[in-house]
Amino acid sequence: MKKLLSLLALALLLTACGPKASILEKTTVSAAIDLVNVTEDKVAVSITPPTFTTESTVFYIPETVPGTYSDDDYGNFIEKVEGFDAKGNPVAVTKLSDNAWTIPEAQKLAKLTYLVNDTYDIEGSHGVFSPAGTNFDAGKQFMLNLHAMVGYFEGKKELPYQISIPRPANLTATTSMQAVAPTATDVTNTDLFSAARYFEVIDNPIMYNAPNKEVFTVGGVTVDLSVYSPSGTVKASDLRPNVERMIKGQMDYLGDLKTTDRYSILIYLSSMTDTDAQGFGALEHHTSTVVVLPDGMPQDRIDAAIVDIVSHEFFHIVTPLNVHSKEIHSFKYNDPVMSKHLWMYEGITEYFAQHFQVHENLVDAPAFYNTLLSKMSSAKAYDESIPFTEMSAKVLDKPYSDYYIHVYDRGALIGMCLDILIREQSDGERGILSLMKELSSKYGKTTPFDDDKIITEITAMTYPEVGQFFKDHVQGSVPIDYEKYFAKVGLVLQDELKPVGYFLDGNQPFISARQAEDEVFIIPGINMHSFFKEIGIQGGDVIVSINGKKYGVSNVYDLISDPQGWKEGDPITFVIKRNGKEITLEGKVSQPMGSKPSLVELQYFADSEELQLRNSWLFGS
Repeated sequence: MKKLLSLLALALLLTACGPKASILEKTTVSAAIDLVNVTEDKVAVSITPPTFTTESTVFYIPETVPGTYSDDDYGNFIEKVEGFDAKGNPVAVTKLSDNAWTIPEAQKLAKLTYLVNDTYDIEGSHGVFSPAGTNFDAGKQFMLNLHAMVGYFEGKKELPYQISIPRPANLTATTSMQAVAPTATDVTNTDLFSAARYFEVIDNPIMYNAPNKEVFTVGGVTVDLSVYSPSGTVKASDLRPNVERMIKGQMDYLGDLKTTDRYSILIYLSSMTDTDAQGFGALEHHTSTVVVLPDGMPQDRIDAAIVDIVSHEFFHIVTPLNVHSKEIHSFKYNDPVMSKHLWMYEGITEYFAQHFQVHENLVDAPAFYNTLLSKMSSAKAYDESIPFTEMSAKVLDKPYSDYYIHVYDRGALIGMCLDILIREQSDGERGILSLMKELSSKYGKTTPFDDDKIITEITAMTYPEVGQFFKDHVQGSVPIDYEKYFAKVGLVLQDELKPVGYFLDGNQPFISARQAEDEVFIIPGINMHSFFKEIGIQGGDVIVSINGKKYGVSNVYDLISDPQGWKEGDPITFVIKRNGKEITLEGKVSQPMGSKPSLVELQYFADSEELQLRNSWLFGS
């Protein structure tokens, strides 16, 4: 009788609780990533789903993720997707598209398993940018961009995730993802991480390698600097002084705007072989960045690259981390709707990455001016008749995707003009950084803005002249008269004929690359120097070979170093591809001379408006 009463009482309790019977519901998604048993360069992943109340569900791997601005179809790297019930019996799984699988009997599903291929060793077969990709080198190194490995179930993106990763004993993880403290029952050499929602999973890449790490704190932010160098020649300890100095300058620049207490810098150095990463640069995340560069670069070049690349990524802790639209906050990974405001997310970020250096005395004013001039030159290659907001909203589609790189040039110059304009209207009391601080205070990490209203809000927060600037140059297609803004700060633009580099002059490249086509080409719209004109090189020409040596993405840096061995007057033969046809161009080596613009500071009395505004712009708070 006791037993019967107990069972009856339990039944009544569960009935009385009604909906609270969901205490038996599983409301966490668990993922296991096996880095120990790697087979045929593939990593096994298993997903334990939450409890489903619907009859069927769909499992997704992202088509695109924030920060990439491209359709990459990460589901193409997933294979052998299988479902199982609690007893290990098969549950039907049907592929719907490159990135989606349907499970008709969702309530039976206890586990989903699949294999993941990495991207670095097959880069010629896809267009995934290396910093957004994956590398599986069993026992040696793993680059885990989890958007290419861990998916989400339909309607379940906001559920918490737990990630368990069995790993080789000789490898350690670097990530900003929240680690779960190990317990006595944890499997040896298994790392445990937690994420509040799916966005945190894909926003926190993890790099595994033999320890080559420096950890330090700057302005209350703990920085993890981890380096993988296949040659073993690049040490995190060698890079630390430059990185620490840079981040200190950035923290001083941001002042009281602190949006994170942790930041991870994951640096992967490619061996440059055919089966290694070829796309150099970085992908930002809210509290970390993945950087891919060639291994074996001289110390001064890798230091310069890190300042240029990582400083940009670090400033993303301002936007979009703290200031972003609803499109970014609730990102649709498999049916993306893009924000109109790349001028902010990328343009302002790039402006900060350059401006902080002169503001914190890391470079002098002429060096900063030269950077601006370089961006002006690069911006000429793009059609300004396309409104920036239109390009941003349609950036995943042709022809707008071809103009994405424009965000780092014209976008940064938009930031410069806004900075000068706001300082002029406020008598030097405010600038674009103070505006971003005000927006951070108004919105922050958890409150997105309305894409269609933010420019109106910014105008109300600032001045009518700012609103007119947006109307003309960001929402409209009126070209910016940069000389007008330079004049406000007492600078005049002049041209001078000077010696320049063959393919790179200071920060100004004359070449670019298309990774998917393995092509290096002359940037259209640049000012052609004398050597190119003499040989007959034109903007857009693809460089096939020079004196018999072929060039492509994998050896693009040779185009910078090889000319050091050229001698004045020696014969030289270019094979180029123009409009799809190969052409041979012959001539003699000569010193390139180019018309180089320069910004000259006009001299004023100390109390002049121009000088005061210039000082406020360069060094003001």
